[in-house]
Amino acid sequence: MRGRPALLALEDGSVFQGTGFGSSGESFGEAVFNTGMAGYQEVLTDPSYAAQIVVMTSPHVGNYGMNGEDQESGGIQVSGFAVREASRRASSWRAEGSLSGELATAGVVAIEGIDTRRLTLRLRERGAMRAAISTEDLEPVSLVARVREQPGMEGADLARRVSASEPYEAASLVGPARTDRGRVLRVAAYDFGLKRNTLRCLASEGIECAVFPAETPASVVEAGGFDGVFLSNGPGDPSATHYGIAAARSLLGRIPIFGICLGHQLLALALGGRTYKMKFGHRGVNQPVKNIRAGRVEITSHNHGFAVDPNAFEDGRNRLELTHWNLNDGTLEGLRCMDIPAFSVQYHPEAAPGPHDSRYLFDEFRALMENTS
Repeated sequence: MRGRPALLALEDGSVFQGTGFGSSGESFGEAVFNTGMAGYQEVLTDPSYAAQIVVMTSPHVGNYGMNGEDQESGGIQVSGFAVREASRRASSWRAEGSLSGELATAGVVAIEGIDTRRLTLRLRERGAMRAAISTEDLEPVSLVARVREQPGMEGADLARRVSASEPYEAASLVGPARTDRGRVLRVAAYDFGLKRNTLRCLASEGIECAVFPAETPASVVEAGGFDGVFLSNGPGDPSATHYGIAAARSLLGRIPIFGICLGHQLLALALGGRTYKMKFGHRGVNQPVKNIRAGRVEITSHNHGFAVDPNAFEDGRNRLELTHWNLNDGTLEGLRCMDIPAFSVQYHPEAAPGPHDSRYLFDEFRALMENTS
């Protein structure tokens, strides 16, 4: 439904008047921005965006509609959505629905007609903030006051909210693993907010997955006779995801481990590191990362508001290699254990629709498992 007045309010008192689309009502969450020019459906359905209101910096969103194949999960995960202009029609032979229609079906409140450039600059200057979108409370003072009553992202344990409730086989979603890569390897994937394209990338390397809920004890995985463990991406504060840290700590040295995004942070915490909340995070498909081991720069896809503190490993550098660094702000982007089979990266090598510079990491995971067995 379109045409109704809507208001977006930030905790610092900033307000943006626009027009509502998608569902009517209200949404609260942390306001963040994404710099991708395509892939809005993958953004909307990425569980790592749970409890967040996503602002797209690309000015025109929704051009090619929505379809069932490109979803990264079972449905839309964002709390709210803000764009400069939402497309009135979907122009693609693959479209099965419109952006506005899918948001309405999911009950997600969205706003258009606002100055997303000004909003993005605000978030860069002040940092990610608590926010709300409302088509009901259009009084700025009232809505800002209610935003300030909401909890922040620090200390938020969200992985269990978006995780699968029961174990399942990845082949039921993405088909069987390739058999031309040699022996089909079997991996236990922890679902902290797992994206479906990760399962496709693993299957393309001849790796089949059994997916487990976020709170699955390490003992269950150890008893499964798996060749490796994958720690997925996900939302929330990594230091609050105690069950993930405990599982990673128990599995370290017992079975090869590969972690991405939240999984990278959980592995670092299990190794005795620490994490911190970034000012406004990295969200988009254009982050340059230096791969120290290969001596090259990769363009990578990111979605995270927390990062691993590299200074926490000063006493254990003989056990760890810090392998990847962000060239924009110096953030640590990857690590590898020197004495046990485990490595991780902060970004998304499975990124859809791209970039694909880091797909080699799935091949490295396979090689790690083959060399360990």
